Amino acid sequence: MGTGKRGLLATAVAVVCAITVLGAPGTAFASPIPAPTTTSTPTPTAGAQAPALPSTATADKNLEAVRARLETLYHDAAVATDAYNAAEEAAQKQSAEIVELAKKIVAGQQKLAELKDRAGAAARAQYRTGGLPDEAQLMLSNDPSEFLDGAGRVRQGQRATKGLITQLTRTQQDLEQYSKDASAQWAKLEAGRKIKAAAQKKIEKQISEAEKLESRLEKKEKARLEELERQSAQKAQTAWLDTGILHEIDSAASVQGKKAVQFATAQVGKPYVWGAEGPDSFDCSGLTSEAWKSAGRAMPRTSQEQWQQLPHVPVEDMRPGDLIIYFSDASHVAMYVGDGSIIHAPRPGRTVTLAGAGSMPILGVVRPDA
Repeated sequence: MGTGKRGLLATAVAVVCAITVLGAPGTAFASPIPAPTTTSTPTPTAGAQAPALPSTATADKNLEAVRARLETLYHDAAVATDAYNAAEEAAQKQSAEIVELAKKIVAGQQKLAELKDRAGAAARAQYRTGGLPDEAQLMLSNDPSEFLDGAGRVRQGQRATKGLITQLTRTQQDLEQYSKDASAQWAKLEAGRKIKAAAQKKIEKQISEAEKLESRLEKKEKARLEELERQSAQKAQTAWLDTGILHEIDSAASVQGKKAVQFATAQVGKPYVWGAEGPDSFDCSGLTSEAWKSAGRAMPRTSQEQWQQLPHVPVEDMRPGDLIIYFSDASHVAMYVGDGSIIHAPRPGRTVTLAGAGSMPILGVVRPDA
């Protein structure tokens, strides 16, 4: 889930892989809950008792509802981002295939023209002999031995002509197949454009709604919301560490893993931008894929494809450089950097940051250089 790579048909756009609310997000996504609105307190009339201010517990409960709603919105945007990025990656491959097919068609047409010229020359040579059977030409020849030498050459020419016809037929068939393949790739490209457009629309809608929701909060509420987010992440991380998992995780990073970690670490502080692959901003899978590319390993672009295509390793066997996939739908990915920590690009409004590896629900671990 970069600033997107532009394919041969200008099919690159940037996409979001946002899924969490925090630099270290919460532990679960909740169903949408309406956000509370902030209203001014009316001036009490004479003799009337001023209304009681909401308690801290009540305010926190309302903010928890806001936090849950934000997580839902950003999670939905992250899922749409994976769909967008997958369509973008497919479009680049399809565009490249169309170009290669076009080259084959041009080469095939040139070959066909050459074969037709050669076949025409052979036909003209046969015409000059009058098309008589070999027996008749032998009977009419003044020098039978010369004719027999010539007849051998004629038979060679006939075989060559037959070979030309075979090549012509095969080349024509190849051209027809190339054309069909190109048409199929164009159809896939068009379908991919529709998927990308729908995904982009959903991404922008979810992010816009989330930003609108946050904009309605007062400054103190925003600060408290961030504190609740940190507390939720810390609670999840503590529970994960309390399992004793770090006593089992002691593998050293590979040479390539160290390079990937160095790249990811150097990006800390850069903003999250959906679909971005650097160098100035990243989304979650844009960060992990570019980090491993810098280490000499090409890998799938989206978190879901990384989960599906890369080798899985047990959590207790992970080492720095491995990728941790989060949530049941594999909608977020981070890089494990050791000591129970990850580096990841959380979601819109956040920057690439260090967080606890257990601060989100772990689906599993994959190893790009297994």
